[in-house]
Amino acid sequence: MASESLLPADNTEVRDSWIPMIVIAMGQALMSFNVAAIPVSMGGMISSFQTPPTTVGTAIVLYSLGVSGFIMLGAKLGQRFGSKIFFQAAVGLFLLAMILMVVSPTAEIMLTAQGCAGMAGAALVPTLVVLIANHYKGRQQAEAIGWLGSARAIAGVLAFVTVGFVATINWRLGFGILILHAGAILYLSTRLKPSEPKPAVKIDVFGVILSATAIILISFGFNNIRTWGLFIARPAAPFDVLGVSPAPVMIVVGTTIGLAFLVWTQRQGRLGRTQLLALDVVSSPREWAAVAALFTIVGMEGAINFTVPLYIQVVQGSSSIMTSVAMMPFMLTVFFTAFLVVRLYGKYSPRMIAQCAFTIVAIGTGWLAFVVRNDWNALPVVIGLITVGLGQGALVTLLFNVLVTSAPKSMAADVGSLRGVTQNLAAAVGTALAGAMLVGLLSSIIVSGKTDNPVISAELRDQINMGNMNFFSDVQVKERLAGTSATPEEVTEALAINAVARTRAIKTGFLILSGLSLLAIFPCTWLPSYRPGDINEESKDDGR
Repeated sequence: MASESLLPADNTEVRDSWIPMIVIAMGQALMSFNVAAIPVSMGGMISSFQTPPTTVGTAIVLYSLGVSGFIMLGAKLGQRFGSKIFFQAAVGLFLLAMILMVVSPTAEIMLTAQGCAGMAGAALVPTLVVLIANHYKGRQQAEAIGWLGSARAIAGVLAFVTVGFVATINWRLGFGILILHAGAILYLSTRLKPSEPKPAVKIDVFGVILSATAIILISFGFNNIRTWGLFIARPAAPFDVLGVSPAPVMIVVGTTIGLAFLVWTQRQGRLGRTQLLALDVVSSPREWAAVAALFTIVGMEGAINFTVPLYIQVVQGSSSIMTSVAMMPFMLTVFFTAFLVVRLYGKYSPRMIAQCAFTIVAIGTGWLAFVVRNDWNALPVVIGLITVGLGQGALVTLLFNVLVTSAPKSMAADVGSLRGVTQNLAAAVGTALAGAMLVGLLSSIIVSGKTDNPVISAELRDQINMGNMNFFSDVQVKERLAGTSATPEEVTEALAINAVARTRAIKTGFLILSGLSLLAIFPCTWLPSYRPGDINEESKDDGR
């Protein structure tokens, strides 16, 4: 692609004010804070709505679904109407979504609020990269890209600290903070440069339908694997296909439609029409390798962000403050690593940094699989979380920069769109799979423990619904057994079985994540070998 690089190698330009970057970073933080606040508020939501913890996971999935399903449309609308005005409209929609979140009387309304927030995010994400390209150039632009990645991490840190504290009073207060945050962004956004609208930009309506349908089917399929069944349809499934669960059917059909979208988009390009996503941003295996690696690490982050609060608040019955304390080493490490990893770009290639980072994540998650126990503040567990955070922070920033620096400035919106689709779809899939995997492991371990246990009578086994297993605290287990014929000895034994099963499920989950990290090392061997700052301004990565 013969055009100006998004990060031109110019170290002599006059530096512009950082105020626009503060506004842009606040926009990124608005979305990241919301996503991080959901799992921290898990205990309060479960109590308010009388809903299982997987419903909270569904809230994350719906938010991510809204972003990933319509972000490509958001990118084109931003070009058509101007990035500044579209940014302001998106923040306004997010503000309204947070008001609905705060006043939501039921879980269904809460989920609707997160879906609306996702639609606002679909408009916000692609405008962020465009606004940076409009306000900065040269080295300052490279620094701004780094700060954008750091804003995502620091928002997660602030969410875990702030929401962890206010959620002890009422979980709704954490989302009330976002109302004030959005209002501040709208006020400060007047400092952004006006952006030129491009009415000539056409919207590929059929492409929107294909991409949104594909992402929605894939997300819903993954999110309902646990309820509907991985292969064979369960009774809770709304329908079946010759006895097969609709979940894998949705995933396969969604993937097929996604491939059809790529074919359609290529055709649009050949005919000289506007593409919903300019495929030149992923025109070689190098860029696809970066997308695959980014999807993997963000999916793992979603799994970890769901697993830790689940265990602390539901299994241990601890407060949201304990969640903040437990997650703090991980979130702070992600933040500082995301900011500092740019110092390695001049010495090592992206593929080497990525391979080392995935190895570090594999070591950290593997370590957690062996040391995790009921006390998340234990030093071995803290060390494991810090280790994972080192790799996590390095990878998210590095892989985003690889995509940004491989594309020309004119495709900034497409880069932002691709980044948003990848990260939000990965977060949805990672969260959904974590819930399905952990509950599946839990059910398998409990069934095995009760089947061969001489203390648990056959009568009690018949009374317990093994198809409705989930993560329950000791108090919840006692409440469920109160309506059965369980004797005191059986209750004690059931509590012991449940405690062992919960821990083993978490351990096995971390071990699976460790194996996934090792597998992700292989796509990293295909990452572009150039270093940011050494890119030829007149062409895309040439394989140097």
